[in-house]
Amino acid sequence: MVPRHVVSLYRERLAKERGWVKKDWGGRLRVALVYPHVYRVGMSSLGFQWVYHLFNLKDHVVAERAFLPDGHEMSLYRQTRSPLLSLESQRPLNEFHLIAFSLSFENDYPNILTILELAGLPMISSERKSLFPLVAAGGVLTFMNPEPVSPFFDFFIVGEVEPQLDSLIEELYDCLEVETSKEEFLEVLARKIPSIYVPQFYEVSYSDLGTIEKFLPLRQGIATRVKVAKCRSDELAIAYSPVRSPDSEFSDMQLVEVGRGCGRGCRFCAAGFVYRPPRFHGETEVKRFIKENADPGLRWGLVSSALSDYPGLEEMEDFILAQGCSFSVSSLRADSINIDLLEKIKQAGQKTVTFAPEAGSERLRRVINKKLNREHILQAASYVAQVGDLNLRLYFLIGLPTETFKDIEAILDLVKGIKHNLVKIGAPRGKVSRIRLSINCFVPKPFTPFQWFALEQVVTLKERQKWLKKMIGKEGGIQVSFDVPKWAYIQSLLSMGDRRVSRILVLVHRYGGDWKKALKRADVNPDFFVHRSRDLEEFLPWDFLDHGIRKQYLIQEYRRALEGGSSPSCRPDKCTVCGLCPLG
Repeated sequence: MVPRHVVSLYRERLAKERGWVKKDWGGRLRVALVYPHVYRVGMSSLGFQWVYHLFNLKDHVVAERAFLPDGHEMSLYRQTRSPLLSLESQRPLNEFHLIAFSLSFENDYPNILTILELAGLPMISSERKSLFPLVAAGGVLTFMNPEPVSPFFDFFIVGEVEPQLDSLIEELYDCLEVETSKEEFLEVLARKIPSIYVPQFYEVSYSDLGTIEKFLPLRQGIATRVKVAKCRSDELAIAYSPVRSPDSEFSDMQLVEVGRGCGRGCRFCAAGFVYRPPRFHGETEVKRFIKENADPGLRWGLVSSALSDYPGLEEMEDFILAQGCSFSVSSLRADSINIDLLEKIKQAGQKTVTFAPEAGSERLRRVINKKLNREHILQAASYVAQVGDLNLRLYFLIGLPTETFKDIEAILDLVKGIKHNLVKIGAPRGKVSRIRLSINCFVPKPFTPFQWFALEQVVTLKERQKWLKKMIGKEGGIQVSFDVPKWAYIQSLLSMGDRRVSRILVLVHRYGGDWKKALKRADVNPDFFVHRSRDLEEFLPWDFLDHGIRKQYLIQEYRRALEGGSSPSCRPDKCTVCGLCPLG
């Protein structure tokens, strides 16, 4: 039974959107693109929107969207026991050939199981016997560590989608016209496309200590390591959000990617490693795109992991303003901020400037390879105060490797120094810029030099948060927010776990999202993945993925962090240190 009220809701939603695509299903490959969160969040994902656009560029493909139902919407599904519907045609997901999830955040993992259940499909891949619908996943998490969710998916689309999409669509479309089993098709897919990972074709065994002893392909012709697909700079098209909706997080904004990856080499940051080498779109190319798509009054959201490093950023902002549009920028590096840049940001109507010192002390910033000193940070704050009518948001991490309580005290000292500069410059004018702090817990990530470190103990994180909240509160006029250490614990488990963690996710689903109950009743010790430092020689759950970066390079950076030494930024095609850009 199709819930009439859900159909009406979806049609009302489509009526408010601009840029969505509707195609007839006849003779086409049917793809349901699923974001495992509610519509408002999913439609704010540039990657999800871009993949929707790329699929629908193909005339023989129809791609539609689906999301986790929100509260009222979920109630309607539960009451009617209807299968989950796509947004565009309001068809059940189990009528599509491919259901492709976009995975961006580990904490969305439990929603995968909810969506599969709503779609009327078994959660475990091996229990879905029919060829269609195939259930796959792409997105950044699939080329960091797909193992905690690997039993739920038939295959993973590993790496950037652009270089592998044509081959994937060709194999899927050809499959519509031949009789084959699911297993036979998956084997063809794994053999023909180096960046397709089919978990069922790999056997994992464990040592008596619980670490991975072997991770081997079960069949000849299946690669020992899965190649992570990456675009060359000259292949990279400008990604943008084709659908604009008043009900998304960025409702007033057209997102556009000006660059991908970051070469700064912060040792805690996965984006700085899994998206190597950093690639920027040419200034002329971006300007042409903006000019061709500029509606008067449109707000452009400039997206890049390293926006401050974009060549000609200020000229680009002038160009956008000259088109009668405005823009918004994300976090900037403190050492890239100047008066002219801030004036343009103010002119564009942005009220807050964000940068991330990450750590309070010079020592700890060297450990994480931030390459940012106290003078840079204080000078940036002074520039914000001089421009006026701008507020300041700062990001810090606690629980970083080698952190001591002195480093926590240094956060307070640095914030006091920033506030002093803002008051000194702003008070005579009668307006002092507000400070907002976001203080989060460090979570170790795959493919970074910090992948061998454990998460700090939750009790320690809570104590440090409590102290900072108390001491910053005494300063007055500073807003501060903290994440929840128990969720940092969960994120670490899902980031650093192996296939055995999937059993915990099944329990979380069974117990209605009750993590405490699931962790207590699991036959897997979550502390093994969260609070255990890993041996440098250990085979890690994600070591079967080949990013082109030498593991020895990450070990070198790990050791340099312990020594408190800095490393230079990535220089594409000019060095061979990480192994990704061989010269010759």
